Amino acid sequence: MAEAAPAPSSAPVPASTTPALAADQTAEMEKFTNFFKNLLKRTDIMLALGVVSILVVLILPLPKWGMDLSLAFSITFSVLILMVALFVEKPLEFNTFPTILLLATMIRLALNLASTRLILAHGHEGTGAAGQVIEAFGGFVMGNNFVIGIIVFSILVIVNFIVITKGSGRIAEVSARFTLDALPGKQMAIDADLSTGLIDEDEARTRRRDLEDESTFFGAMDGAAKFVRGDAIAGILITFINIIAGMIIGVLQKDLSFAEAADLYTRLTVGDGLVSQIPALIVSTAAGLVVTKAGISGPTDTALFKQLGGQPRALGLVSFLSLGLALLPGMPVAPFLGLSILTGGGAWFVNYNARRTKEEEIRLIEEKAIDPAAIAEEPISTALRIDYLRLELGYGLLSLISAPKDGQKLTDQIKALRRQMASDIGFVMPSVRIQDNMQLPANTYAIRIKEIEAGRGDLRPNMLLVMDPRGEDITLAGEKTTEPTFGLPAMWIEEANREEALFRGYTVVDPATVITTHLTEMIKDNMAELLSYVETQKLLDEMEKEHQKLIADMIPNQISLGGVQRVLQNLLAERVSIRDMPTILEGISEACGHTRNVMMITEHVRARLARQISDMNANEQGFIPLITLSPQWEQAFVESLVGTDDDKQLSMQPSKLQEFINGVRKTFERQAMMGESPVLLTSPAIRPFVRSIVERFRPMTIIMSQNEIHPKVKIKTVGTI
Repeated sequence: MAEAAPAPSSAPVPASTTPALAADQTAEMEKFTNFFKNLLKRTDIMLALGVVSILVVLILPLPKWGMDLSLAFSITFSVLILMVALFVEKPLEFNTFPTILLLATMIRLALNLASTRLILAHGHEGTGAAGQVIEAFGGFVMGNNFVIGIIVFSILVIVNFIVITKGSGRIAEVSARFTLDALPGKQMAIDADLSTGLIDEDEARTRRRDLEDESTFFGAMDGAAKFVRGDAIAGILITFINIIAGMIIGVLQKDLSFAEAADLYTRLTVGDGLVSQIPALIVSTAAGLVVTKAGISGPTDTALFKQLGGQPRALGLVSFLSLGLALLPGMPVAPFLGLSILTGGGAWFVNYNARRTKEEEIRLIEEKAIDPAAIAEEPISTALRIDYLRLELGYGLLSLISAPKDGQKLTDQIKALRRQMASDIGFVMPSVRIQDNMQLPANTYAIRIKEIEAGRGDLRPNMLLVMDPRGEDITLAGEKTTEPTFGLPAMWIEEANREEALFRGYTVVDPATVITTHLTEMIKDNMAELLSYVETQKLLDEMEKEHQKLIADMIPNQISLGGVQRVLQNLLAERVSIRDMPTILEGISEACGHTRNVMMITEHVRARLARQISDMNANEQGFIPLITLSPQWEQAFVESLVGTDDDKQLSMQPSKLQEFINGVRKTFERQAMMGESPVLLTSPAIRPFVRSIVERFRPMTIIMSQNEIHPKVKIKTVGTI
């Protein structure tokens, strides 16, 4: 019986073994990938190994295949440097260039030494003694003629040494000098932008770091240019040494003729020099690109093509000149005619593109003018906003906004009013919104506080308002009226009568001043309402740094910000200036130690402001005219207070209150007829309650307690209630 034939070797692998083989391959790939990733992470070790390799090449001989690999790496590395220099946006993006330039120079010098060792040791063996790269350069670039090679090598060295390296070094030197000279001015500009709020602290820190990097970079480039210069000199010396030493070794040691030794060693040496000088030339060009890029923004190619090809007239003139050269006798027609057509077409294309762009811009502008975009609907939240202060003018008073002939325009007077209010009262008055109101009569204005009308008046835009301070009738020709702020009798007169009115001692004001005076009184009457929570916070934030510790200790541990706001409102309601905020805050802090009642805290603060309040109410003679309460009324008010210490209220019989009101009215009217504006003096315990009654029928009456009379102020009692 015949034996069965063996299975062919190409039989398929059983399906059961295929997944295992694929898994092994996948595991090997993962190991290789992980090894490569870990290697890339340890760039410090890779750099250290590279530097050590350069030192090893300087000491140990390099084989031919290692020489070819190293020269290929040198050429590739130099091209990479050139490409990076072309595409960086600004020089600081390539601030490692000085270090890279040093490494590239060391690589070329090490390879020069290694190639010299090979040439001198094996040059007698032929043109391939130092590797195929040097042999190729010696044969292809030189054209198998060492004289041509020497000339080409010399030209490369001259171009690199005299033109590119010297120019790059000079630019780097000047850039470093100018950068250091401009450094203080740039730092001052950064500090000025920071102080004015144009930039924040992080942006200022970034700019300062960029300035430091820029000065360091150009200084390092100035020194790194010396590497390239030294490299070129070393290339010349190494080439000269190799030729002389090679000829000596070839003739004396290797028994070559002088012609054979000169041809062989010169061919190898010049090939080696070309292999070294071409990467050196590339790196020098990259250095020149980096240092000349100081004033260029964006990649080099973009800037060059945009600037060289962006002028159609320049391209047109070049085209015309090239055409003229093509028509000259003896000149080759094809190259100049081709360049003329190319530049002429470029000029037409650039001009056409610019015209199309301009037409497109004009079309877009016309479309916007014809079909304006739909106005976006304002959010509903804008309807909730209110104007704290608003001045509405009839159409006949709109001329007051422009500058009149004899005074400031209304807006300037309002600006001055805001500054005066801040100086006198310590209250930052809100901005006044001025708008026309066609529903008002032509010569009428209205003052609104939080959208509610607080006052209005009628003016004559081209006339002057005259008042008699003595209260007598005005005998000038004009239109009788009532002054809108205080309700005094007044008269509108013509501008021509100004001098006569002033001669008679009348008070003469223009319409804009009438509005400003009325606005001032309305604001003073409503300062307490206009001092919002936000404005209170601003007042505290704008205080000097040394007072912030007191604020931090007091708010919110002793009193809330709202409590401070209410104290300030109580002071403003009686027209007490809050400009002395440190004293006010100290008074609040002291009062919070024994009470939480805002009214009692306010009274304590008023006592701390005794000097200010006393000075504010002193008359021209230097004393405070006082009207005192009789002991009977003092006792009546004290007995009418009910409640605890922090929550007292006045509970007086209506008949008793009416009797008190009549007594106050008669006493003050009697003093007013005598030309006096006295102050009502009470005891500290009842002052706020007396004030709450008197302000309802005589809001302008000043009421002080004995604690608010400064010890050094002069007083005079002119009456008693």
